[in-house]
Amino acid sequence: MRKGILAQAPEALSPYKPTYKAWKRAIEYFDPNEETVLIGHSCGGGMIVQWLSRNPDVKVGKVILVAPWIDLEKEDWPAFDFEIDEDLVSRTNGLTIFHSADDVDEIQTSVKELKNRLKGNKYVEFKNMGHFTHKYLRDDTFPELLEECLKGNT
Repeated sequence: MRKGILAQAPEALSPYKPTYKAWKRAIEYFDPNEETVLIGHSCGGGMIVQWLSRNPDVKVGKVILVAPWIDLEKEDWPAFDFEIDEDLVSRTNGLTIFHSADDVDEIQTSVKELKNRLKGNKYVEFKNMGHFTHKYLRDDTFPELLEECLKGNT
């Protein structure tokens, strides 16, 4: 519990060979609802988009995608074989995409696709933040992410 907010950070399930079934089970274990803030980094962001796309009856709080990745080619990652629900933002309290202009090409392509397809998203571009890993963050904090989580909740 930090700042009066319960935070859960499940371990990535086979992050380099994800399966939708495993990620779905991990997400649903926490029983997300309209007060839940979902944050996904890289393929975790793509899995959140997939979970929301495949579950059109689910409503959640905020969704924040940090350098989200989906396998647009659907060649190497069968876990990402799904259709994006372009209206999924309407079932959230807002969806924000954090992206750095110097991330790798695969992320650039995914972010562009998600930015264009997810109607009503908020897009925040950074410079020199790479893939938002420890190597690129200024220290062990990510104040912009915390600020986005707390907006409208304090």
